[in-house]
Amino acid sequence: MREVEAERFVAATPDTLRRLLSPAALVEYEGSFVVRGTRSEDDATVVTVAGGGLEFDLRVTETDDGWRYEQVGERGPFDAMETAVTVEPANEGSRVRAVSRVSLGLPLPLADRIAGWKRRGELRRLLDNIADDA
Repeated sequence: MREVEAERFVAATPDTLRRLLSPAALVEYEGSFVVRGTRSEDDATVVTVAGGGLEFDLRVTETDDGWRYEQVGERGPFDAMETAVTVEPANEGSRVRAVSRVSLGLPLPLADRIAGWKRRGELRRLLDNIADDA
């Protein structure tokens, strides 16, 4: 698995960001997939997403300092993908950090590095879009 991260200051308080962000909004802000629907499941929200000829589910749970989500099932673009988005107070705004671990599950030497590169771009786009809307 490859771990990548992105971090950004956002000029909005953590409370404001918690009101702005939802499981579906996190996916939409990444910009790679369209949300097809959401459903509650135990202590999580399952977001069904589609794009690029794929449709799969992401399981999103709220944490004390943000959200955690992971690809579930075997239909997604990755062999495994999990992401944590955290929000903490900073300078009258928030420091938002996104950390993701991805694996394509392929025996190619650069496969996970390429997956990480793609994922880092999605995380940066997520943070840019949050900052734009906050």
